[in-house]
Amino acid sequence: MSVHPQRRRSASTLVIALAATSMIAAACGGGDDGGSEGEVTITLSGPNQWNNDPQSFGPAWEELIDRFEETEPDINVETTVLPVAEFAQTLSTQLSAGTAPELIFNQAPHTPDQVVALDDYLTEPNPYVEGNQAWVDLFNQDYFGPDASGARNAAGNYEFIPFNLVIVGVYYNADILAEAGVEAPIASWGELMDACGAITDAGYVPFSMDQGWLGQGWTLGIIGSMLLNSYAEEWNQFAADGQPGTAAQLTPKSMARAILTGELDPASSPEVAETMRLLKQFFEECATPNWSGVSGGAAFIGHDDFVGGRAAMTYGTNFAAENLADVDWEWSTMPFPTVTEQDSDLSTGQQAQFGAAVGGTSYMIPATTEGEELEAAIKFLQFVSSPEHGQPWLDGSGGIPAAADAAPAPGLESLMTGAWFETPTVPAITFVPKAKSGQSVYDGFLLDNKSLDDQLAEMQSDWTEWAREVAADGGWTEDWAQG
Repeated sequence: MSVHPQRRRSASTLVIALAATSMIAAACGGGDDGGSEGEVTITLSGPNQWNNDPQSFGPAWEELIDRFEETEPDINVETTVLPVAEFAQTLSTQLSAGTAPELIFNQAPHTPDQVVALDDYLTEPNPYVEGNQAWVDLFNQDYFGPDASGARNAAGNYEFIPFNLVIVGVYYNADILAEAGVEAPIASWGELMDACGAITDAGYVPFSMDQGWLGQGWTLGIIGSMLLNSYAEEWNQFAADGQPGTAAQLTPKSMARAILTGELDPASSPEVAETMRLLKQFFEECATPNWSGVSGGAAFIGHDDFVGGRAAMTYGTNFAAENLADVDWEWSTMPFPTVTEQDSDLSTGQQAQFGAAVGGTSYMIPATTEGEELEAAIKFLQFVSSPEHGQPWLDGSGGIPAAADAAPAPGLESLMTGAWFETPTVPAITFVPKAKSGQSVYDGFLLDNKSLDDQLAEMQSDWTEWAREVAADGGWTEDWAQG
């Protein structure tokens, strides 16, 4: 697709033809926009995580850009807003074509060589923080630092900077729950199924869902992390830097090893089969009946039904809360329920977890960015991640600081305490190869067009391909990685 960034920060989101990448070249990777002599323009491109506006990330973001441009008057920053459902494929295609803009959302499929390694920059001072000796020291080391398993890529390099942390949870309409006779928080899977029945009987959608990938992926990941927890010690073979050891959360290398050695085989794992059974039960008994025909939302899953007061519950990130400012009903949040021993014979007793993570708003620099544009992009990343300059945007967008201890935002306390806020040892088991990134890969099974056995066989193929891709990206030399 073709995106034309406009001067200043807003850019119209267009339906993009992937082959037409040459049309953005003038705005990307070292081009000159014809501005005043000595000025440089950089473009940041990614999905809107805060609202459904196709033009802007919101007032807090615009104010952040204004403050940066006031501090650095020779640097202009433009923002290209991409559709949530399409950004991954768009940015991945641009990276492959060498036409990506100077700053791109880090969840686009890519290889380590396609982006700038930031290790050397992170060992130097952040110029926007007085007295700082190493930029990396500013971050919460549990999430972004030498021992944080999610901070580096398969090659062992830092390649993105987190602007915030993110936590996902269940938002609920307290008025609907009260009308249906449901008490929150809902603690167990069985209680959730009972609640979905009562809410349906009351004339509402229990859990708003749409055709996007996130609703499927988050649900599967939460359930799978609980059911597979008993294997955590066995699979935990590599530290965050890729060397033999252990990590607080199993690293991609540990998970890839488990898959390629056959220790984790979805086609024969009873825990994976049970995860898929529960996922389907959730979609059948709780999800919006016509979910496969509902367009994906940016702030909430099934945004319109939930914000419109037609659904009792939905998934949302901490960023989503501002979208409820004008609703005329009471809302709150809760963790997703736990699969207990009463719910499944394969329950490990592990409470449901999601964990705060750097996978919120994080950006990286394409390897094609050089010279003044590279210098400007680094400065922008340093500015946003500095406590003084980033905090006003965090406060205005519902963000959790990546550079400080998490402080609960109003209404989100239940998502930021207890087991839910802790990172699960077994990560979300949503391993898909780059070619399927961002796709709703379980539609066939959830819509009764594919058997469970066929779904598990497809997952085995996808997981194996994913593991081989990350092994190749990381240049791993172990025997198990050479398949």
